[in-house]
Amino acid sequence: MQLYNTLSAKERAALIEEAGQDRLTISFYKYAHIGNPVIFRNHLFIHWNEMDVLGRIYVAHEGINAQLSVPAENFGRFKDFLDSITFLENVRLNIAIEQDNMSFLKLKVKVRHKILADGLNDATFDVTNKGVHVNAEKFNELIEDPDTVLVDMRNHYESEIGHFKNAITPDVDTFRDSLDIIEKDLQDHKEDKKLVMYCTGGIRCEKASAYYKHKGFKQVYQLEGGIIEYTRQVEQLKLENKFLGKNFVFDHRRGERISDDIISQCHQCGEPCDDHVNCANEACHLLFIQCKKCAEKMNDCCSDHCKEIHALPYEEQKALRKGKVVSNKIFKKGRSEVLKFKKQSV
Repeated sequence: MQLYNTLSAKERAALIEEAGQDRLTISFYKYAHIGNPVIFRNHLFIHWNEMDVLGRIYVAHEGINAQLSVPAENFGRFKDFLDSITFLENVRLNIAIEQDNMSFLKLKVKVRHKILADGLNDATFDVTNKGVHVNAEKFNELIEDPDTVLVDMRNHYESEIGHFKNAITPDVDTFRDSLDIIEKDLQDHKEDKKLVMYCTGGIRCEKASAYYKHKGFKQVYQLEGGIIEYTRQVEQLKLENKFLGKNFVFDHRRGERISDDIISQCHQCGEPCDDHVNCANEACHLLFIQCKKCAEKMNDCCSDHCKEIHALPYEEQKALRKGKVVSNKIFKKGRSEVLKFKKQSV
């Protein structure tokens, strides 16, 4: 029985292009008690593989966190399958604002200790005692209230290209890093301020809201469905869009355009730009912001060193990587020392 990918990303991309069928990029999460995550993982893989579902899905005892792509013609079948699983019946599906048939090129269903790397000991607080979920209309009202503190629960490379007006955007690399920083900064306002949080699709705020209520915050709110659902509601209900720039997404698209504002800059020259790319040198693969002029000048690389390596014949590049662990620079996500403009501006 097949429980793993048999095609490379390149082979899958060719098949998608040949099929010429539209695909939908979808994300969802659900906290629930899963007795045997391995069996559940295999159950998902077998059925989704048959439906040509692709994506990155994490399963743990505490639930599921999924970002995936499904052929539009199979959406009904996909939804019926989810509804057949008791705790996923009518789960909210966040459908991407901008569709891309190549958003995911493999099906990866992984069993993890947690579906969100939050570093928290869930046994120390009630994870079900969550904050108040608010829709886009109520969210817009709340963030205009002078007694509201609006906090972006995402990482620095996400908020750098897009965030809500007047939001606090912690300069952090991980979700866990932001939790203590926010609590410390708002220590004196646990009772008199409304703490309003948002993230991409809602999963980070789901855990953070319970954590902050445990820490003594009296008025805790979270944006239902995150930025993705907010954008859908704004368009559907003709509400004022208070989000500036792009929404960073964790697939091949790297971002969805929410407004025409460009609030970030090329990490190499400083010109207005909000296009994330990965360094073309496979031994580096750094995620950073690069404008088209710099991409042409640097041959899609982050530094002169990587540019030199990328210019070598592929077999020579491969030989240089042999026996070496792939560079951790990918995890720096725009903080590398080689990014001169970024280094000077932070």
